[in-house]
Amino acid sequence: MVDLEGRVAIVTGSTRGIGHAIAEALWRAGGSVVVSGRDTAQAEAVAAGWSPRAIGIGCDVREPADCERLVGRAVAHFGGLDILVNNAGIGAFAPVLEMSPGTWRDVIGTNLDGVFYCTHAALPALIERGDSWIINIGSLGGKNAFPNGAAYNASKFGLIGFSEALMQEVRQDDIRVSYIMPGSVATEFNGKPDHSAWKIQPEDIAELVMDLLHMNPRTLPSRIEVRPSKPPAK
Repeated sequence: MVDLEGRVAIVTGSTRGIGHAIAEALWRAGGSVVVSGRDTAQAEAVAAGWSPRAIGIGCDVREPADCERLVGRAVAHFGGLDILVNNAGIGAFAPVLEMSPGTWRDVIGTNLDGVFYCTHAALPALIERGDSWIINIGSLGGKNAFPNGAAYNASKFGLIGFSEALMQEVRQDDIRVSYIMPGSVATEFNGKPDHSAWKIQPEDIAELVMDLLHMNPRTLPSRIEVRPSKPPAK
């Protein structure tokens, strides 16, 4: 088991779903965790159950100032930052002709701009600590485009390019960058609970994150694709 005592992590979009599972796994391993989401009260409520090694901070990752505040409060409270998990994401699916500019901005702003804003804010603290990680949660939709997914696909294709460029920029600063590309995950991503047993479970993604953190520092699994092992036969 990974021992994260003394290590500090921020997980965006961690009040539910994949982010919540990751935050809980980090906390159970002894880490100090910042739970984050747009709903401040919800973030604080989740963190209250893991206190004192957790705090909840409201953050809209579409807003650079929010991301700066998120990182600043985390560092001030826990004394530093070792792990950033960029997980916050949304989906909106419609033909390009029917998609409003506002919806496009929300998807790109959350899924791609937010990754940049949080990373940009966190890098000084991560560089200062060294032996740090940035783990971005992408999607198989970042390499497999599909109809009605233009905004979502664009955001996740962009996340891959961002992650791979960032990885090469900061590796000499003792920061490892990885991105995980899940297929179908049983979450509330589409607005309603999904308990499909055949799908990847949020805890499976959390386990992958813990496996990354357990990796020998000389080795970097930079891209991880994960999919259901036995989806329903077509």
